[in-house]
Amino acid sequence: MSTTSRPPARSRAGSRQTPARERASSRQTPARERASSRQTPAHERASSRQDLDQERAPRRRASPGEQGAPPPAPLDPSERDREIAAALGAWFDRVARDLPWRRTRDPYAIWLSEVMLQQTRVETVIPYYERFLARYPTVSALASAEIDDVLSLWSGLGYYRRARVLHLAAREITARHDGALPRDVPALLALPGVGAYTAGAIASIAFDQPVPLVDGNVARVLSRIEGIDDDIRSATGTRKLWSTAERLVRAAAGSVHPGRFNQALMELGATVCTPRNPRCDACPVDGACAARAEGRQAELPVIAPKRDVPAVAMVAAVVRSGDRVLFARRAEGGLFGGLWEPPMVEARALADARALLEQVGVEPDAPLREVGRVRHILTHRRLDVTVARAEVAAPWRCRAKLASPYEKAAWLDPGVLDIGVSKLARKVLSAASAPDAGGARRPR
Repeated sequence: MSTTSRPPARSRAGSRQTPARERASSRQTPARERASSRQTPAHERASSRQDLDQERAPRRRASPGEQGAPPPAPLDPSERDREIAAALGAWFDRVARDLPWRRTRDPYAIWLSEVMLQQTRVETVIPYYERFLARYPTVSALASAEIDDVLSLWSGLGYYRRARVLHLAAREITARHDGALPRDVPALLALPGVGAYTAGAIASIAFDQPVPLVDGNVARVLSRIEGIDDDIRSATGTRKLWSTAERLVRAAAGSVHPGRFNQALMELGATVCTPRNPRCDACPVDGACAARAEGRQAELPVIAPKRDVPAVAMVAAVVRSGDRVLFARRAEGGLFGGLWEPPMVEARALADARALLEQVGVEPDAPLREVGRVRHILTHRRLDVTVARAEVAAPWRCRAKLASPYEKAAWLDPGVLDIGVSKLARKVLSAASAPDAGGARRPR
């Protein structure tokens, strides 16, 4: 039996098979074309889904226990940071809310918006921001304004110290920087009222510098992404948050505008990575989130419980004569500094307050009677205010010297106020103007 190969036979077989293969191919081609034509829309749909998935980064790696999956390759930390930055930037470009301060790179407008947004909701800020810019369109215009006019325009927004310090800083910018906000962070931090967060916002958004920022929303996002177990208000937690924010904004450089990246972090915290019930399925960086991987979204960030705020009992006197009401102006520097209000004193009841009210400009024979109560919550205290009302035939002459915290008094028409008035004062005026409802009203 020969052991040699038989190429001629294979050649003959091949010659016989070739026409068959060609015929089979000719018969199969139309079917493949028909199948391809039927599959194309599905491929397009899959492609569109993949395009959206590319905005979500980094993708979760398959776990070793998954069937057929190799052990996950370690991800380089810098690569992870770049993927997070790119995914956030793409997501922000697609879903960012249209807010007036996002339509400008004017450092003054950005500074104003950041100051107003501190501890205040976006929808509340927008009309104040637009009115303020219309009245004071430049730093120099704000610097030349009277503080009473500034406080009047700010009235109702709350946290009035922000307005006073903003006005002070505008005067310093005008005197030392020719009316233009400085570009470098140390010079920004030297301005009254400008801290690390505000300096980071101005430097990154207005001047395109890779400078980090951390506010409440950003702290929540970063604590969950990184799995930070420290109290975010502690020195250690704060240090970790700022270190992470700086690392990420620098990783974003080259692919995402630093200001856009910082705004994306804030937007994510405001709209997706919320304090309760975060919408992880809508998060562009869910694959990188330590909290979600461990099921700890509800546990992070770690925040030590606040101590109960003390309650302070007060009595407010709303004395009316015709269309005018007695107002007193608080001295600068303290609670509600520079604002006008009906005279108020610390006391538990109207009977206990009469002597004190006389020291702040209320005549002892004013026929005061209790008409309501209001409650006002501040950061470090709760004010429970008894509201008393009186009608007098003619306004008396205001005293030149008043007891602390007031520096002067005046009879003013509350319907046409062009002065700074606190929310508490508005609550008191409202309670005093309400129809009597059978005695004292419950706190509200």
